[in-house]
Amino acid sequence: MGLAVLPPEPEEEDVQIDAYDDSDQDSDVSVQDDGGRPSKRRRLSSSSRQIALPGEVITDDTQWMRGHGTFMPEQSTTMIATLAGPLKKTNKLLSVAPLRARYTPEIGDLVVGRIVEVQKSQWKVDVAAPLLAQLPLSSINLPGGVLRRRTTADELQMRNYFQEGDLLVAEVQQLRSSDGTANLHTRSLKYGKLRNGMFLAVSGTGGGGGVVRSRRQVFTINSGAQGGGDVNVILGVNGYIWLSKHMEQVEDQGRMSGGVSISNLDDVVSSAIYSSQNDDIGEGTRREIARISECIKILAEDGVRVDEDTVVKAYEAAVDAEMDVMTDQEVVTTSFSHEVRKRILDAALH
Repeated sequence: MGLAVLPPEPEEEDVQIDAYDDSDQDSDVSVQDDGGRPSKRRRLSSSSRQIALPGEVITDDTQWMRGHGTFMPEQSTTMIATLAGPLKKTNKLLSVAPLRARYTPEIGDLVVGRIVEVQKSQWKVDVAAPLLAQLPLSSINLPGGVLRRRTTADELQMRNYFQEGDLLVAEVQQLRSSDGTANLHTRSLKYGKLRNGMFLAVSGTGGGGGVVRSRRQVFTINSGAQGGGDVNVILGVNGYIWLSKHMEQVEDQGRMSGGVSISNLDDVVSSAIYSSQNDDIGEGTRREIARISECIKILAEDGVRVDEDTVVKAYEAAVDAEMDVMTDQEVVTTSFSHEVRKRILDAALH
């Protein structure tokens, strides 16, 4: 009687997310109850980069709590993903961060916005959020630093301050509890209308790319060694960026008057803060603004976080690589080779 050789049965791999090891040990090996044979199981940690898809079952274990980007049907313990993005764990909370989403305002955020509509006693501002933000007339500095109640005469002059298409930098003062609409203010001399520069928009990702909240959102890059003037960089948390020629008028006025306070606000704040006339910008400064802009675009395209540290490192790497900059009358065009892009990314990540 001959012997029949049977092929080995394939081992079943436990790849369900509900089988994640919740122990605090470093080992990835867990013991199954049925066979007593150890099997490899993927751990669910905060650094996990697993991508969940809409409709995919995340887990049916009751120990996990449902977070953003997940759904749990009634009378069921199965947790289902509603977004496409990386799965994140915070203690016992599971959530899915979207790969690409619009900006969600938070109180204290510095944002760059564009005026889209002038209404009664307020402006509507586009800050890349699901809803337009509001800038009340009472939340701006009047020319001359006058501190008084706004009247109907001020409402008639609203377009002299901001009109459709103007860019401004402001701070999120409060959020409306009903729908989450952001209320902005520009009472500080650091905020107000933007001019003498270039606008740039980058999109954030769930993986941590784009503009992130950091210690400083406004800083100055010294480009004097390259033949240009200093460049001011404003990184709006909403992904809108403003690059402009460095201006020291307000700082010098405040320093000469012994600092800016309520008592001398009328001496510092003038009608020039609402001027829409751009000053003359030298060729070297325009070249450096274009160079910084291309560096930020490279960081955003490759999913690198955009903050003061990465922007400065990328700019220094670009200068060291001596990028080819071509100037055609008033238009500045910057070309990047593959080697230069690689050096910029390596400098920003290390």
